[in-house]
Amino acid sequence: MAFIPHTEHDVREMLEAIGAPSIDALFDEIPAALRVQGLEGIPEGLSEMAIGRLMSERARQDGRPLSFLGAGAYEHHIPSAVWAITTRGEFYSAYTPYQAEASQGTLQLIHEYQTMISSLTGMEVSNASLYDGGSAVAEAALMAVRAHRKSKSLRILVPSTVNPNYRRVAVSTAGNQGLRFETVAYSRETGCIDPSALETFRGEDLAALVIQQPNFFGQFEDVDALTDWAHSAGMLVIAVVNPTSLAMLKPPGEWGAKGADICVGEGQPLGVPLSSGGPYFGFMTTRLEYVRSMPGRIVGRTVDLEGKQGYTLTLQAREQHIRRGKATSNICTNQGLLMTAATIYMSLLGPAGLAKVAESCMARTQQLQSALCRVRGVRAAFVGPRFHESVLLLDRPAAAVLRSLETQGILGGVDLAADYPELGPALLVCATETKTDDDIERFGNALGVALQAARAA
Repeated sequence: MAFIPHTEHDVREMLEAIGAPSIDALFDEIPAALRVQGLEGIPEGLSEMAIGRLMSERARQDGRPLSFLGAGAYEHHIPSAVWAITTRGEFYSAYTPYQAEASQGTLQLIHEYQTMISSLTGMEVSNASLYDGGSAVAEAALMAVRAHRKSKSLRILVPSTVNPNYRRVAVSTAGNQGLRFETVAYSRETGCIDPSALETFRGEDLAALVIQQPNFFGQFEDVDALTDWAHSAGMLVIAVVNPTSLAMLKPPGEWGAKGADICVGEGQPLGVPLSSGGPYFGFMTTRLEYVRSMPGRIVGRTVDLEGKQGYTLTLQAREQHIRRGKATSNICTNQGLLMTAATIYMSLLGPAGLAKVAESCMARTQQLQSALCRVRGVRAAFVGPRFHESVLLLDRPAAAVLRSLETQGILGGVDLAADYPELGPALLVCATETKTDDDIERFGNALGVALQAARAA
């Protein structure tokens, strides 16, 4: 909230009304040994005017760097109408729509979201969204184990071309529940899943194969062949997709002969600002046959006794609604406000508008790669088309180059040394529709300066 309205007098009156001597007494069940006695290094509280000035000064220190970061979070233009509508009181202050008779607007919006995201992914059913893209991958793995009745396995194949952050979240979330995530190698030439590496798993009992499209490197996987291979080997297919790219790429529901079984991804590109890493939201769609294995809520459209159209929570197999042991998920949020923004964003852009954004992103990525590869000491890591991201190989360590770029007001990408040391000095760069010809030229010039400085050091 913007301010705390209760004075000390108000607090005393409320405590007297409930018969409590102090606020601390309301929490007397917490053992004294667990309580923090003080916060060292925390200064005394400031006035509203002083704290406003302090935060403004801190914000100015960040500056306005030109960013070519990506790796799962993307800078897109967000029409001003998106958040003007999202932050209206009807949406901004509304919470969980347990009472259908009092929440028809919220329920209808969630239903519209589910319809849109199902259409975008080419799947039959969507839930009301999830926490974020990484946790959505973890939930999809757990769902695959539940849904795959013919498999007794808790093993999930996760190629190394899947976002490393998603892989870490999946292990942290589902690894403690017995799931085993096994890595599949990628081809150093294409930056895509190595088919020969997959073949080593044929004949084994595996629950699912995860396929990210476009993958973490921005490369396009052969999703048709991979999906058919997984199904022929008795596995389910979990698709991890960028929603913007689906405006121009084949949806997961049409991959291979049968389509993917579960589709998840990060919804941030759909009208959610970067916001220093969150909050974001995850999306999940699946085939109708697996709907009862899906976590979270599902809103349905129905009619009442008078034949009037209405909306209600159709399925809600979470621990808030059923016994915890039988819940499909213990993550208690569907990030409703962010999902609301995404619904408004998709409504405003429509299919044609979203396709224009996707086409512009792909063109800018190619333009960026071409411009940077003209710089001495820079070359592309992989062949083939790409979306959003491109991996560049440098003749100097990427960390030093990135520090030099920062001094020139540019966030020059993500150093891949920690997650992909086999690539050597490598940089993951990204371009969206927000980048101009001048932005890309400025980055190219700055990169040349940074590499020259690194050679001289």
